[in-house]
Amino acid sequence: MLWIPFTLLAAFMQAWRNAFQKQLSKEVNVAGVTLARFIWASPLAVLYLWALYHWQPAALPQFNGHFAAFIIGAALAQILATALMVKLFMLRNYAIGAGLAKSEAVLAAVLGVLLFSETLTPLAWLGVALGGGAVFLLSGASLRQLSWPVMLMGLGSGLAFALTSLWVRQASLVLGLPFPHGAAWVLLLVILLQTLLLLLWLALKDQPTLVALWQRPKLTLLVSVCSCIGSIGWFTAMSLESVALVKTLGQVEVLFMLLISAFILKEKLVRNDHLGLALLVVAAICVMWA
Repeated sequence: MLWIPFTLLAAFMQAWRNAFQKQLSKEVNVAGVTLARFIWASPLAVLYLWALYHWQPAALPQFNGHFAAFIIGAALAQILATALMVKLFMLRNYAIGAGLAKSEAVLAAVLGVLLFSETLTPLAWLGVALGGGAVFLLSGASLRQLSWPVMLMGLGSGLAFALTSLWVRQASLVLGLPFPHGAAWVLLLVILLQTLLLLLWLALKDQPTLVALWQRPKLTLLVSVCSCIGSIGWFTAMSLESVALVKTLGQVEVLFMLLISAFILKEKLVRNDHLGLALLVVAAICVMWA
């Protein structure tokens, strides 16, 4: 049951990371906000890995082609998912935009069963389905008038996040290291690759964005720290339990986002949003019982 506290930690830190990302997106473009998620996370990931080996020595990993493919796929998919998430912040309010990307849990369940032979109990499927209904309510969509740009961008972000999570779990399993060392290695390598790719792209194509991040060190650091701690929680939880269950429980992040949105960002939610959040709570209870 260790996956539960790690998931709750991840959800809590991700809510704060999204809030800081939204603030940063008012002054920095999408690529810059995406880089802020990773740029200071690498040193923290190195420190975390060193602390694990100091606490409990273990063998060094032996990498292979399958592991490398999962790492590269996860790194690229997470960059895409984060960029789409930042774009969502610019289309709808904070809690709703991030809530749409929670379609990740439903997509992860389907893809996990189809591609990675994962199995879920009927109660777990109920929780995933309730989470999907909650996402629909949180999107603000109706049968008469759908917000297609927001819906498609939210689903795209959710799909990219789902693939990221599935590939991260597979990379941890392929590595074959004891808990939680395998997840820590996956975390470090994914973050390093993401940081190098984004730094290279911005250095070649958009140097003013790097300057903009340099001029906002506090907000950039807050995004990176929250992202790294959240990723430690996600990666560790997914090395212990199926992605669908972890991500469905992780939807309690929206509860944290609601509190941040209402009390700090001063945003208002409509009645359907509160109903959607209630469904998320029921969905989380279902997957924990499952």
